[in-house]
Amino acid sequence: MNGIHDLGGMQGFGPVERERDEPVFHHAWEKRVFGLFMPSFAAGLFCVDEFRHAIERMGAAEYLQSSYYEHWLHALETLALEKGYVTREELDTAHAAAGSTRATPALSAAAVPALVATGASARVDAKVKPKFQEGDMVVVKNINPPTHTRLPRYVRDKLGCIDRDHGVFVLPDAAAHGKGEKPQHCYSVYFSAQELWGPKASRNDSVYVDLWDDYLMPA
Repeated sequence: MNGIHDLGGMQGFGPVERERDEPVFHHAWEKRVFGLFMPSFAAGLFCVDEFRHAIERMGAAEYLQSSYYEHWLHALETLALEKGYVTREELDTAHAAAGSTRATPALSAAAVPALVATGASARVDAKVKPKFQEGDMVVVKNINPPTHTRLPRYVRDKLGCIDRDHGVFVLPDAAAHGKGEKPQHCYSVYFSAQELWGPKASRNDSVYVDLWDDYLMPA
């Protein structure tokens, strides 16, 4: 979907400030949010694309004024409410309602390191014929769905070249809305900087973006 979260290629936000020796977490509550996410995701209570779409639905002002893990907390609360895992009263009071059941199996401490290190790949073992081959020239579709997509605005309607085929993956646009995996090939697509940013951009620069079959059409 189009929203304030899609900041790629936009200007006017100032420089990206890099914090020297930045810690993994700045505050103890961020660890708690990460700890809430891991068992919920591991238990299959939501997929990563549903999680991303929940963040995307934040209001623009709230999104820009909140931090990374506040975005995560917003998504966790949104999905927990929408899927019926908690009630609004339980969120507001921070106490489980009488008689409520535990919906998430406990994640053992022994399982955490491997889960954090490897995550969960969206690659699927499905035989799907690719629509494009390495070296093919493609044009990115100019789509503006109100639903989730991993297609950034700054490459829409741009000319690119298939650099490599990563294989078959779940289509985020479908998975985010309970429409199945819709497996298809995902490619690394090469764009010249001048194609994306105009003739004043450096002719020596380029950008590679991972894009699915459904996002592309032959040039």
